[in-house]
This record gives sequence, structure tokens and C-alpha cells, in this order.
Amino acid sequence: MTASDTHNRDDTQTGSFRRGHNIIAVASGKGGVGKTWFSISMAHALARDGKRVLLFDGDLGLANVDVQLGLMPKRDLNDVIRGRLGLDKVVQTYEDGGFDIIAGRSGQASLSALPSQRLALLRDQLLEVAEDYDVVIVDLGAGVDRTVRMLSASATRILLISTDEPTSLTDAYAFIKLGNAAGMSKNVSIVVNMASSLSEAERTYKTLLKACENFLRITPPLAGMVRLDSKVKDAIRRQTPLLTRSPNCDAAEDIEDIARTVVSYIADARKQKNAG
Repeated sequence: MTASDTHNRDDTQTGSFRRGHNIIAVASGKGGVGKTWFSISMAHALARDGKRVLLFDGDLGLANVDVQLGLMPKRDLNDVIRGRLGLDKVVQTYEDGGFDIIAGRSGQASLSALPSQRLALLRDQLLEVAEDYDVVIVDLGAGVDRTVRMLSASATRILLISTDEPTSLTDAYAFIKLGNAAGMSKNVSIVVNMASSLSEAERTYKTLLKACENFLRITPPLAGMVRLDSKVKDAIRRQTPLLTRSPNCDAAEDIEDIARTVVSYIADARKQKNAG
């Protein structure tokens, strides 16, 4: 095998990937479960807690973090992919939320079909930029394609978003199964979104947990749940973060609870890194 062959292989299949101790990836088996909204809200909650936060729109080709926030970025990942700018040069500050953003490029097919070597270079730049922050939230694309797997492998923790819909649970299980084959299952935690109640969230989690334990022999933990809340749709419609528009609503409280869990994940990862 030549050196170029090695570069073109998917690192997640070889176990040779680097991992950022402060990178949190937000994933979903399917679209429509509130993944991008959750990523934005998590970045905002952590920033309100005094953390230096970067939100990276890793949904290559279908990016919409900027759309949900009503932004028109002058620079984005397309500038990096085409070699015009380094990743650190496309970081922009979202003043209203107190955190930084690296915007994607919606509708750009070339971003979602990057050669493995180019994707690996992008990941390596992200790991370097991450050193300037307390937390980096990576909003991944839906599904389990090569791009999602490689960016997931860079994270110390993957928050997998699911709802109680059967298709969402099935696709979430598929994500965990493929991640397990790539050696990433121990880093996955579950977030149940749009739960009608705490008991409903627990049932949803236990359904997914049972499948993982029975067929994969793994036990992904529950990172938290977010209650179904009409204030969420209102915030998205107005292109305003939930914690700005309705900071005391049920969903906002749930996001802040999960943010505290995220901080503990990063603290544990830092301890392991220092111990090693």
C-alpha cells in the first residue's frame, strides 16, 4: 500500500484518528429531530456559563446554522475547502450569543463529497482551532456517511439526538451500530428531544438502550432530555436563540441541564488526557 492509499482511507476504520478533548459532536440518525437547533442552543448555554465556545457547522452541503440565526456570513467553509483561507480565518463572532461560529455552505455539493485526504486536513485544522476554546460544538449532518464518521471520531463525546418516532429510533440505532464497528460507541451519549414528558423521554431512551444492550452489548448513557416546548418553534421562526427569547421556558432549562453534563464530559476528558 502506498502513502497516498493510506491518506485516502477512512481513519475511522483504522483507529488512527486524533481526538479533541473539548470537542462535542451533535449527531442524528435522521433529519428533522432538532439537531441544529440543539447545537445552537448548547453553544449559547455554554457561552452564558462563561465558556469560550466555537460552533462549527459540519453539515457539509446542507449547512443551516447561519439560517437559524439570521446571519449572512462573509466567509465560510467553502473558502477553506477551496484553499483560499485557513479555518481560523473564517471564524466569526456571533455577538448576540457570545460565541464564535464557523459557517458551512448550504447547497454546495462539493463540500459533501470531499476526498478523504481533504476531509482529514479539514479535521486537523479543526483540532488546531479548538485549542483556543473551552468547548467546540460540531453540528454534524444527519446520517452516518464518511464525513459524519470522520468528524465524529474527532470528538471526545458524541451527543446523539433522537425523538420517540420509530424512524428516528431506528436510525439512531444504526448510527450507534456503525460507530460501534469503528470503535466509537463508548463515546456516544443519548439526548431525547421533543419529549412530551419525562416519563416519555425515559421510555424512548430505554427502547434504544434495550436494542443496544441486546444486539451490540453496549450501554450508551442518557445525557439528558429536552421537553416539547412551543417556545422553541417561536425562537426558530424569529431566528433568535431560545435562551435569549425565552430563557425561563421548559426547553431552556433542559438545555442548561445538558450543558452542565457536557462540561463534566470535557472535564473528565481533560483529566484522562493529563493522566496519559
